[in-house]
Formats: sequence, structure tokens, C-alpha cells
Amino acid sequence: MDRKLKRWELAVLLGVLVTLCTGAWLNREQTELAGQVIRLHVIANSDSQEDQTLKLEVRDRILERAQELYPEHATLTEARAALEESLPELSQIGEQTVEEAGYDYPVTAQITQCWFPTKEYEDFALPAGDYTALRIVIGEGEGQNWWCVAFPPLCLGAASQSVEEATQAGYFDADQTALITGASEGYVLKFKGMELLGELKRALAG
Repeated sequence: MDRKLKRWELAVLLGVLVTLCTGAWLNREQTELAGQVIRLHVIANSDSQEDQTLKLEVRDRILERAQELYPEHATLTEARAALEESLPELSQIGEQTVEEAGYDYPVTAQITQCWFPTKEYEDFALPAGDYTALRIVIGEGEGQNWWCVAFPPLCLGAASQSVEEATQAGYFDADQTALITGASEGYVLKFKGMELLGELKRALAG
């Protein structure tokens, strides 16, 4: 009886160790990837069709100006510094866009840490986790979010940099590129694991 109990305890212990090791590995992968990008997080005033449309107009203007702020061949540190220095201007651009559309919502801009869910785009996807973000809040900020990448500029329509170009510029290594483009073996399970791990960390943090 004692021998069976010890085997059961050993199986549980091994399971916990595997879970911890896997979690640490996934957390490291997401953290390293997060250290290569600045996300864009735009929050609409509300979920009304008008406010959601306005959110996209503000997004486009912010992204367009953000790209102009980056020094040529900017590093992530340089891009973040340029954005931080220009936060008042970006807020003003957002408010001007809102005013031109016939509304009077305030717009705030800040660089902060945000938790993002797994998000798929046309040519790449990013796993859930905490990222540095340029966060734009329109009005009450009670509407749906819009998430993408402010740097490297992967979300600028025709002016976007491709993931391949970003890799060639040194922003992503080969493993990170394989992960976000879906070329990494088992990437779907990795993404799900990262999302579950992130949700667990948030729950434990209260």
C-alpha cells in the first residue's frame, strides 16, 4: 500500500514538474518575443457602430504618424523613446481626428504594459501575453479594442513591413519568425499554452 502511494505521489510530482518546466519555457518564449515589439492598443469610446468606425480612423492616423516618428533603421529602444516623447502630439492627433468626425471625446496616449489575447493577422499571429504597448483611449474607453503592432511597423496597410523584412532587419530571430508565421512545429498548442499560462498568471495576481 505504501509502495503504491509513493508511486502515485511520484507521478503527481513528475506531472507538476513537467507543467512547471513547460510553463517556464512557454513564458520565456513569449517574453523574448514581447521584448522585440511595441503593440498598439486602441480602445473605442463605446461599441456603437459610429464609435467603432471612429476608432479605426484614429488608429489609421496614429499609425501613420508613428511611422514618421521612428528614426531611420530605428532600434526598439529608439522607437519607444520617439513614441514616449511624442505622446502629447499623438493625443492631439487623436482628438483632431475625433473632432473632424463631429465628436468631442478626449483622447489619451500612453506607453504601458498591457495583456493581449492571442491575435491572428493576415500574415502572422502573436501569442497571448504581456507586451509593451502604445495605448490609445478614446472618450470613456468602454468599447471594443483594436490590437496590432506599432513597431516594427507590421500594421500599416500598404506601408507595412512584412515579417520577413522585420526578420532581415534583426527584429525577430528564426525561431520567433517561425512561431508567429505558423511555421513552428506545434505552434497552435504553444499559443494555447501561452494563453492559458497568461490567464493563470493574471488570476493569481488578482
